[in-house]
Amino acid sequence: MGSGVAGEKMPTAVRSTGVKLLGRLRGGGHSAEEAHLREWARSHAGVEAFVEPRTAVTETTMLLVAADGEWTRRRVAGPDAARKLARRIAIPVYDVQLVGYPQRMRDHDARQRILRRRAQG
Repeated sequence: MGSGVAGEKMPTAVRSTGVKLLGRLRGGGHSAEEAHLREWARSHAGVEAFVEPRTAVTETTMLLVAADGEWTRRRVAGPDAARKLARRIAIPVYDVQLVGYPQRMRDHDARQRILRRRAQG
């Protein structure tokens, strides 16, 4: 087993764990955010992804918008990670700075505001 001496072999399990941990620290692996995005995309129809850039106050985020305009947003490791995730779950992905937000999302939010006002009386 090793004491960390240069050239000494480490057990395979230790190397494997280190690589997995390093991958997560670099933004790889499966996070709770990624799990949410995967499940949300699976449970909604007509989902498209929109990558939102990092700003001074927020990290890069991935916005998923369903056909009916319902949406969810989660933090991702970066634009490349967002595109890779979208490819893995087989949904279209767009750069929100280039295409903007879909009208159906704004329409959904407007409908929700109306419903909240009606519920308040």
